[in-house]
Amino acid sequence: MRVSGFTIARRAVALGYPLAESLRSLLPLVDQLVVNVGDGDDGTWETVQALADPRIVAFRSTWDLSKRDGLTLSEETNKALARCDGDWAIYLQADEVLHEAEGPALRAALQRHLHSRVEALSLRYYHFYGSYRTYKDDPRWWYPRATRIVRTGMDVQSVGDACAFMRRHDGAWRKPRRRDLTMHVYHYGRVRPPAQMLLKQRNLERLYHDESWLETHGLPADMDLAAIYGDSRHLRVFHGTHPAVMHDRVASVDWPEPPLVAGPWPEWMRRGYVYGAWVIDRGVAALRARQ
Repeated sequence: MRVSGFTIARRAVALGYPLAESLRSLLPLVDQLVVNVGDGDDGTWETVQALADPRIVAFRSTWDLSKRDGLTLSEETNKALARCDGDWAIYLQADEVLHEAEGPALRAALQRHLHSRVEALSLRYYHFYGSYRTYKDDPRWWYPRATRIVRTGMDVQSVGDACAFMRRHDGAWRKPRRRDLTMHVYHYGRVRPPAQMLLKQRNLERLYHDESWLETHGLPADMDLAAIYGDSRHLRVFHGTHPAVMHDRVASVDWPEPPLVAGPWPEWMRRGYVYGAWVIDRGVAALRARQ
């Protein structure tokens, strides 16, 4: 069994993405690691090269930033996926990290499904928010799992804003046959110093909206912590351990944590509300799709 990894990154250093940590968490699992590095002079290319691992296949790409709805992200992701030569390809975004404790089980799952009809595998998520001590626990807005492993050689493509994959078969697109795994992705997209978090969000919004939208709905101009990390709904305390590659970042936190609001409800009632609302949302979406 041969396994590839792939990712994309643009201005990752300037925007505070844990790119090096993400790549280092993938390397023990893969035989090849493809990295699409977008244009920029902030040291992202040098960060990838500094890992000095012969399995890394890095290439430069000029990203088309005129696209909207995040389509640039899936387009660039597919450029990296096309260079993967493994039986499986593991995808991590530049702010996603795997835990070394789950690596052996993940590799075993790839071997177990190698000769099955499975075309994709999904992983569970920890969405850290505001600090490395707190994470979001609301499946309606913070996806509890996502497809991050796909079988190569069968025209599987990243779609939308690179949060999902589809397979083209007999001239039509369909979801790949998927199995859900218990291993986690540690997602650090909302853990940065406030000033850097604001810069990152402004950069991300430009991949989804034009300038007129940004002028009307843009992010606040100041660096107020409440404006950036003010949503404390369904914020939970993390009691586990972070991946070893993240220890230096975790130890270097020098900004205030967002307020942790536990809420007046008992935990069983809160979870019942969250998951009940999620089921209702999915039911409504299914009814609309039939109309």
